[in-house]
Amino acid sequence: MTRVLVPAAAALIVEVMTTTADIQTTVPEITAEDRAARITSAGSAWAQRIDTDRSRAHLTYSVDGIGAGSVATTVRAGKHSFVVDEPAALAGDDAGTSPVEYALGALAGCQVVVYRLYAQQLGIPFDDIVIKAEADLDAARLFGADESVRAGFSEVRLEIELSGPESNERYEELRKVVDAHCPVLDIFQNPTPVKTTVTRR
Repeated sequence: MTRVLVPAAAALIVEVMTTTADIQTTVPEITAEDRAARITSAGSAWAQRIDTDRSRAHLTYSVDGIGAGSVATTVRAGKHSFVVDEPAALAGDDAGTSPVEYALGALAGCQVVVYRLYAQQLGIPFDDIVIKAEADLDAARLFGADESVRAGFSEVRLEIELSGPESNERYEELRKVVDAHCPVLDIFQNPTPVKTTVTRR
């Protein structure tokens, strides 16, 4: 079990729990051997691509969001789409996961990817991974009641549970490497320049 902290405070607690049982209806089953082969193939392809032309590692991601209902948003990301909404207490219809829960889900999902990649690369195998992401948010800033606190999370906690043949020490070694290479964890831990524009249609 591992905890990752990103500064301090308290208030509203939300959690995202990812388990294989919840997602088997939409994600195909895969054997450990097939997963290893797929990860190895992808890693080799990316290494060759980057060695050939370093600029090919520079990626740009884009999503489009359109307001719907009371405060909901329909988001399109490539060929996928999903609904972001709030519960009734925040004027929503609870038609989808909240924005901050999606942020935690993105962190949990990215961690799974990077754990799988580096477990294969470092030869530190594990069988199953379960991640609990929990965060504190003070809604006073959101509602303009206290401008002295952050609008976003004051602390994020990650608990990673791995099942497998390796020792706790080896899994801690894996955790350190994952934390150094996880893109979404980096977004949470470090300031990222954001440019916004508003135009009238």
